[in-house]
Amino acid sequence: MPYDFDQIIDRHHTDSAKWRCYDENVLPMWVADMDFAVPDPVRRALEERVTHPIFGYGLPPDGFREVIQERLDRLYDWHIETDDVFFVPGVVPGFNLACQAIGAPGDRVLVEAPVYPPMLTGPGNAGRICQVVPLAEGPERYEHDFDAFERAITERTALFLLCNPHNPVGRVFETAELERLAEICLRHDVVICSDDIHCDIIYQDHRHVPIASLAPEIAARTITFFAPSKTFNIAGLSCSVGVVQDPDLRARLELTGNGIMPSVNVLSYVAGLAAYRDGQAWLDALLVYLEANRDYLLDYVAAHMPGITCQKPDGTFLAWLDCRGLDLPGGPHQFFLEHARVALNDGADFGAGGEGFARLNFGCPRATLTEGLERMRAALENL
Repeated sequence: MPYDFDQIIDRHHTDSAKWRCYDENVLPMWVADMDFAVPDPVRRALEERVTHPIFGYGLPPDGFREVIQERLDRLYDWHIETDDVFFVPGVVPGFNLACQAIGAPGDRVLVEAPVYPPMLTGPGNAGRICQVVPLAEGPERYEHDFDAFERAITERTALFLLCNPHNPVGRVFETAELERLAEICLRHDVVICSDDIHCDIIYQDHRHVPIASLAPEIAARTITFFAPSKTFNIAGLSCSVGVVQDPDLRARLELTGNGIMPSVNVLSYVAGLAAYRDGQAWLDALLVYLEANRDYLLDYVAAHMPGITCQKPDGTFLAWLDCRGLDLPGGPHQFFLEHARVALNDGADFGAGGEGFARLNFGCPRATLTEGLERMRAALENL
């Protein structure tokens, strides 16, 4: 069936964080929340559940773990047991839980920056020290600096927070890269926690590889989190998935979360199951649309925004705009907010290496993307 991703849906006055954060004349292209209608099977499943007049505490629906097990096997050749699967109300709570569970106060947590801001604050929330290792910026893509990564490890390094696919730079890391990261971590007895939340938003010629799928010994030291939230545009329904194949490691997480980690609510379970079970046709169409949006954005920036560059994202619906060549007054975020009335994410929030950048969300109808880019172009022309 056709899907109308060009449809403009008015999200004002819907208590949307994305659309309510700024004045109504500001076009929000910041938080990773798409402006597309969710798949019909998700809406139908929620409507059916809402007809029941009671919403109590929930448990995972029958068959949900099996759906996840089959999905991981089919998409990534990753073979897990259903007992390896558990549920959390968000990937951010998940990796914060990992920071609490692994190591002790004062231990170090490795994070490669620039990176999704909550990964930089998670270690401190748990009384750990965030040890930032820079991603190496190449002319066409970011790379791991493996030597710097290993040099940063000390006897107090307990955990590595991996972001793959990477937010904000858009890299989908390749098998050889992941194998080398894993080998270093195993040799130094560092547990890996991988945020794979964008694993379904992958473009042609790229393939997501969960680091835990590489070998049993890597799986035994890895915590993986992902979710249907970004993929199927149900971020407000907090149902995320954890996979830990080592029973002792999984038990440590569960014990740490007792009393502080809320359970997933009944409607979120319903939406998550419907998305993974019945949403693939919608997702297939979405990926075609998003890839066309990505290419349109890259062409527009190259043609109409001299001084700004953007490496082609392998995945995600986020563009990492390099505005360092322009020295924009107030920085890119403030400049485009004030002079274009377009809200982007401030690159400085993503840690070392983010200064002078802005993150743009192109998960929106083409007309919205065009309007945002044209506002930005006009602002630059008036510099």
